[in-house]
Amino acid sequence: MVSAIVVFDLDGTLVDTAPDLVATLNLVLARIGLPGIPYAAARNMVGGGTRKLIERALAAQGRNLPAAKLELLVRDFVAHYAAHIADLSRPFAGLEPALDRLVESGCRLAICTNKLEWLARRLLETFSLTQRFVVICGGDTFGLQKPDPDLLRKTIIQAGAAADPAIMVGDSINDIAMARAAGVPVIGVEYGYTDTPVALLRPDRVIARLADLPDTVLGLLADSKATPVTAN
Repeated sequence: MVSAIVVFDLDGTLVDTAPDLVATLNLVLARIGLPGIPYAAARNMVGGGTRKLIERALAAQGRNLPAAKLELLVRDFVAHYAAHIADLSRPFAGLEPALDRLVESGCRLAICTNKLEWLARRLLETFSLTQRFVVICGGDTFGLQKPDPDLLRKTIIQAGAAADPAIMVGDSINDIAMARAAGVPVIGVEYGYTDTPVALLRPDRVIARLADLPDTVLGLLADSKATPVTAN
């Protein structure tokens, strides 16, 4: 048995949320008379939180909105998305067996996402996954966003795991940069939301499927690359 904490990104790492996020994005864009973003392009805009997703979509069309109008669009997005959070979204294949194996090995599990915490909880509850995680921290939990390393540090500390080795699992440059800055080894998943192949972002390990996650985590722990986090 090991004693460690594994911290997960959510969108594009544990759950394929892009279908509902992109559908909501295009709906709110249409409400203000703007064209939608093709799914293949919009999928890789996911991961920075609602405001960043909308800003990326507007920038892709050469558009800019005044702050007040952008705020209204964000609120409209959140309201619609909350009501349709899992119409099409689904956990990635192999998620629950992978989580089971990690817990059986002695790992505690946490979520560290830029998604609003209450939306993250609603999504996980839809799939009966909430109780698997000792903490669920979003972009509003501490007022921090990835890639700020303090978001990861505070997540680990809130989980009561500051004295344990830690590993981050994510799909994007934000996850990898955050983990690097926090001194936490990171596993990148190939199937997530990024224009750049995750291997080129130089995580410590890369997996193509969640079935490979438990052995990869245990291998990193055995290599002694996962060390306790020191709070700033």
